[in-house]
Amino acid sequence: MFDSLSKKLTGTLDKLRRKGILTEADVDAAMREVRIALLEADVALPTVKQFVQSLKEKAIGEKVIESVSPAQMVIKLVKDHLEELLGSEHADLNLATTPPAMVMMVGLQGSGKTTSTGKLAKHLKEKRNKKVLVASLDVQRPAAQEQLETVARQAGIASLPIVKGESPLAITERAMTMGHLEGYDVVLLDTAGRLQIDDALMQELQEVKHLSSPIETLLVADSLTGQDAVNIASGFHERIGISGIILTRIDGDGRGGAALSMRQITGQPIKFMGTGEKLHEFEAFHPDRIASRILDMGDVVSLVERAAANVDQGVAEDMAKRMAEGKFDLNDMLKQMQQLKKMGGMSSMLGMLPGIGKIKDQLANANIDQTVFKKTEAIILSMTPKERQFPKLLNASRRQRIAKGSGTTVQDINQLIKQYQQMEKMMKQMRKMAKSGRMPSNIADLMRNMQ
Repeated sequence: MFDSLSKKLTGTLDKLRRKGILTEADVDAAMREVRIALLEADVALPTVKQFVQSLKEKAIGEKVIESVSPAQMVIKLVKDHLEELLGSEHADLNLATTPPAMVMMVGLQGSGKTTSTGKLAKHLKEKRNKKVLVASLDVQRPAAQEQLETVARQAGIASLPIVKGESPLAITERAMTMGHLEGYDVVLLDTAGRLQIDDALMQELQEVKHLSSPIETLLVADSLTGQDAVNIASGFHERIGISGIILTRIDGDGRGGAALSMRQITGQPIKFMGTGEKLHEFEAFHPDRIASRILDMGDVVSLVERAAANVDQGVAEDMAKRMAEGKFDLNDMLKQMQQLKKMGGMSSMLGMLPGIGKIKDQLANANIDQTVFKKTEAIILSMTPKERQFPKLLNASRRQRIAKGSGTTVQDINQLIKQYQQMEKMMKQMRKMAKSGRMPSNIADLMRNMQ
């Protein structure tokens, strides 16, 4: 997400960095490029006008022009404005009410509402230790209720039993009753959607909201809809009154205009974002972190949080100890691969490091394929314990046997051995990178060696 906007903004700001002293003409030229970048990212025109005007007023002030490092001051202003546009600070889900807290999920058909309901339920259960019940009010779309039931089962969440022929209001009332009687902390109501906003949909949602009195009404919006997402958000807010937004499919949106516009147009915060199709690919929306990602400043906080949530601490400590002692075999390599996979893979991790935007094309050319993890596991698990511990034992006949056992080729085994031999070298490069604060120039070559 934001790839296109990030490239244009960082390119514009890099030009400012090369200037020792900024003139008003320099700032004017930069603001024109910022304006074009925002418009090309599908940001709504009123939002662009307000953003650029406010930024320009501060950027041409005497304190900036006469600053010791005026370019850095302008960059900070851009970051501050992006944060403000996105909501300044993270707005958490409000559950401060007598249980069960009723949360109403609204949105158009196809926006990812049912999947987002399951993701949010899983998030509340695992991150906030809440007992959650989900209920589908969609009696129009075929198998919609069964879909939520399946999603809930996959997430390990309770779902309201399906009773055919019930109206949305009857389902709402039954969900509220079950929530009270069985001690649920949160009840998520997955409401019906339509292909477009119409009076019948709004009437139904208004009745459900009146009956359930939800503490939160969350709009689920597909970020791929661009400018339409803003119109949809405005329509739902005016007719229903939303308290927050969940953006879906941000992994497929390279522009990000919807995210930048919706908060500004509705005045309501983006609270969560779906980062992929799987139930665990769901994150709280932090404006400051997103602004840093856009300006290629990285998102190390989210990276650390992801590591803390997914990496086995005992395994990590054992691996660190072995490496400090100079021990590294194919068992260690397999454990590293498995830990990386838990964190979303190498590409996902690297995307959160500062300065990575400048080599994204190199990373793309390196073609880091997640299927490599599966192949590596199959090969290493086809080896004997002694072969994993002492890779030098892997002669030609042993490699042929392993290839047959893992369903791969001898060439695949050779690549893996080459990769193993490169690992220590790569770790040294990464350690140097951490000390110097910049990526090694041959990162694409290093990534190719991971295949």
